[in-house]
Amino acid sequence: MQNVTDRTSNPFGMRPPCEYECTPGGPSAVFGYGDANADFHVVGDHPGVHGGAETGVPFTGSEVGERLQPVLNDAGFLGDAYSDEPAVANLFASYLHMCCLPDGRKPTPSEYADMERFFDAELRAIAAHVLLPVGERATEHVLWEFTAQAEKLDVDMESLHAQEIKGRGFLVVPVRDPREWGPRDADRLRARLNAILASDYQQTVDLGRFMPDADPYEVR
Repeated sequence: MQNVTDRTSNPFGMRPPCEYECTPGGPSAVFGYGDANADFHVVGDHPGVHGGAETGVPFTGSEVGERLQPVLNDAGFLGDAYSDEPAVANLFASYLHMCCLPDGRKPTPSEYADMERFFDAELRAIAAHVLLPVGERATEHVLWEFTAQAEKLDVDMESLHAQEIKGRGFLVVPVRDPREWGPRDADRLRARLNAILASDYQQTVDLGRFMPDADPYEVR
């Protein structure tokens, strides 16, 4: 199934109740960005930590983006390794908390909870096969909400980085915050992405047996 939108930024028209402008006279949120039909979904924390307040695009205008974008480019997801508005293929990026906050401060627990419905709705609309949570907060959220293994795993990003974790309908590949990467972390993530792309990573179910004809009908 293909989505009915070809919009790159905020493809589903999310209208979160954000109070503060990211820049004077600008928008108040860093909306989801990328290919709305993507198989890979990068999940970040919030603009104050992962960037995008000045550009409006997740994982740009920051040290995080400068380290992460080249790896995504090498895997074939981006058309430019260093861009504030990259061309994207088969990849979508969004934040748990898309609103900008004063001085880039961290959202409170209630602010995270208030924005969860927007993040969840967009994630399910994209319906990617592979989730790439970046950093401890995003990884913990994805493990609890989209796998049955959160209680079994210690959220140690150094050890979880670039590992494959089977989720409920998703393959989860945690990404250590790029600001904390060691000498081999970029190569580990690059190798993992290339290995997944070379495999049969799509998780689908054939419902054709319930249809009146013999044609397959595969859904996520």
